[in-house]
Amino acid sequence: MSAVFAAIIDGPGAQPRYGSIDLPPRASGQTLLAVLAAPLNPLDLLIASGEFHSARHEAAYVPGSECVGVVIESDVHPIGQTVYAELHVSPSAPGAFASLVLVGDADLIALPDGVDPIRAAAVGNSGIAAYLPLVDSAGLRAGETVLVLGATGAVGQLAVQVARRLGAGRVVGVARNREALAGLLELGVDAVVELHENESTEALAERIRAASGPVDVVLDGIYGAPLEAALLVTAPHARIVNVGNLAGATAVIPAGLLRGRQLTFSGFAGLHVPFAEKTAALVWLWNAVSAGELVVTVRTVGLEELPSAWLAQAASPHAKYIVVPRQTEESDNR
Repeated sequence: MSAVFAAIIDGPGAQPRYGSIDLPPRASGQTLLAVLAAPLNPLDLLIASGEFHSARHEAAYVPGSECVGVVIESDVHPIGQTVYAELHVSPSAPGAFASLVLVGDADLIALPDGVDPIRAAAVGNSGIAAYLPLVDSAGLRAGETVLVLGATGAVGQLAVQVARRLGAGRVVGVARNREALAGLLELGVDAVVELHENESTEALAERIRAASGPVDVVLDGIYGAPLEAALLVTAPHARIVNVGNLAGATAVIPAGLLRGRQLTFSGFAGLHVPFAEKTAALVWLWNAVSAGELVVTVRTVGLEELPSAWLAQAASPHAKYIVVPRQTEESDNR
């Protein structure tokens, strides 16, 4: 075993602490990576809270569901190759918030030459949650109007840019933070709508309608009352894809509206999409980032700084935190 510095969650509801774990020897079917960049995702906080619908860890574990790293040991991947990896974290399978990590051979893909590792990591899970719902779930067509609910988060910021690059005719972003909304205008959105406390559904719908007109595609990252308002401005045959519920776990969907406009409503969770089905989208995202066609605001932190970044992420920072572990301690211990 090798002693590896890592962030550790001791149980449901606990905050991460900086410590070390014993990483077992690499087994057949696994690749050992030195972690270069590991994004902090809202999913990491949700799983750690113990309230996520698909995973709950009672014992201590290392979080981190994705990373970019360099191959150290492998039977199938070239040593020294820079790769993107997806991890299936549990108390027996440490995650990416560590200097070294073991990944299944099938759960990684080589990074294209010239792609910055930190920015490649930044558009991993967040980019997938923006791209696949628009392309595969909603079938976005050129010239259509796209409404993004929760547009100032990491997924929302990428979604408005992806929609524009895919040929959307009009893109409108909806969120609470006025300053962050103003920043969306620099990313190419046509209009923004600020959410107000205690505003009626009808009033919000009217303000959205004035900014967007009839909406063909809704990418919804917040659910609740904002989604209820967005439904009122949908065009016939509109497609709504939900990717999160920051505004509430329930929403009223009138049956007459659903049937009368023949709406299509679906949910997307990248956690349940096989890795092989994500690779083409990842390559598209990396190429767009390298070409300067996607902008992502990144804040890098050391592994020992993750506890403070964790708190900042809980407050919706409108940026992507990327953990960049130091490798010097590990090289001394191996």
